[in-house]
Amino acid sequence: MSAIQFVATTPQELKNEITADVKVILNDFLKNFKPIQPAEYLTRQQVAGMFNVDLSTVHNWCKSNKLKPLGLGSRVYFLRSDIEASLIPLND
Repeated sequence: MSAIQFVATTPQELKNEITADVKVILNDFLKNFKPIQPAEYLTRQQVAGMFNVDLSTVHNWCKSNKLKPLGLGSRVYFLRSDIEASLIPLND
């Protein structure tokens, strides 16, 4: 079995070197870290409340492909990101 030897290095100096390098790498990681946000699902009622419109308007938006409804059983959901992406600017 081979052993690694550090010539002219005390255990405390080795510990300090490793700690300094780990801190640099960890700080770099934390600067670039962006946690993944979970998808937020909204019901038809929540979408209607968000835009202050009637449920029939939300239904019409789905039929005209302005919104992409997702279904689970008899329930209808919308991704918040899809709703925000479907908004278009009025003035350029």
